[in-house]
Amino acid sequence: MPRKVIIDCDPGIDDAISLMIALFDPRLEVVAITSTAGNVNAERASENLQALIECFDPPRRPRIGVGTAPSSAPPVDSGHLNGKDGLADTGLAVASLHQRHPAEKLIGDEVRAAPDEVTILALGPTTNISRALQRDPNFATQVGQIMISGGCVNSGGNVTAAAEFNCYFDAESARHVIGSKTTKTLIPLDVSKQVLFTIDLLDMLPKGDARGVSLLGELLHFAFRAHRWHLGIEGIYLQDAVALAALLEPELFEMTPMAGDVETAGEITRGVTIFDRRHNREWTNNMEVATRVDSMAVKDCIVRGLVHAVQQIGGD
Repeated sequence: MPRKVIIDCDPGIDDAISLMIALFDPRLEVVAITSTAGNVNAERASENLQALIECFDPPRRPRIGVGTAPSSAPPVDSGHLNGKDGLADTGLAVASLHQRHPAEKLIGDEVRAAPDEVTILALGPTTNISRALQRDPNFATQVGQIMISGGCVNSGGNVTAAAEFNCYFDAESARHVIGSKTTKTLIPLDVSKQVLFTIDLLDMLPKGDARGVSLLGELLHFAFRAHRWHLGIEGIYLQDAVALAALLEPELFEMTPMAGDVETAGEITRGVTIFDRRHNREWTNNMEVATRVDSMAVKDCIVRGLVHAVQQIGGD
């Protein structure tokens, strides 16, 4: 039986690639996808999500939820890595949503409809999930699992010297979700940065003018250029796709129970994920954290998912 999943995302490039894989993987039943501010503002995130769903046209359309920005988000511009529109400046056409379902309500409704069965894959800041927890006191006991793409254990950050982007952008919600009495798994930068895709990724994917092939090519070419020009890296990281791989094939990851929290008040440490690793720990373990990964197998998982997805999308 396919696993019920809600994907909460802030569509940039790696979110788009993850959605492409997830919507056509027979192991998943994507019951809903919700947008959140992060890589792009909240309105653009909603538009990007709708545009991607229309472009992919999956056989089973998920429900779509629209999130609003957190009240205290810091100014962050990731246009240099994702394009001004968040999707490599592809200019995807999008129709306006006739009904705009609030993301936190939709998340709560889907979890309530299938207690203990729904996994939330959090690919962006956890604003919507935090609000769902606040909205319904039973949510924490009804959600099956929350898998979070974010944080870092031993590595430096990717938006500040210390913090990972998703936890930095809405540190308050990250702290709330990580501290909640839910079953959580964290896929941190330490692990996702071990999975570096080099330019030969393009040779492994189908060629042609079909809709899915064309969009994937535009996204990846932009990502490779941006990583080289702005980060000095001859390759790309697909952080969110690695988190999706952890959901699909958890045996490729080594998980360690850990006690974690998120800094919200530090002047230069906002969004840092902190773990109690003292000899005599005072904190109680509150999540599993990916600490090792079979990087070659994860890359293969992602490539197989992309090949399958573009073959299913087809179109002109």
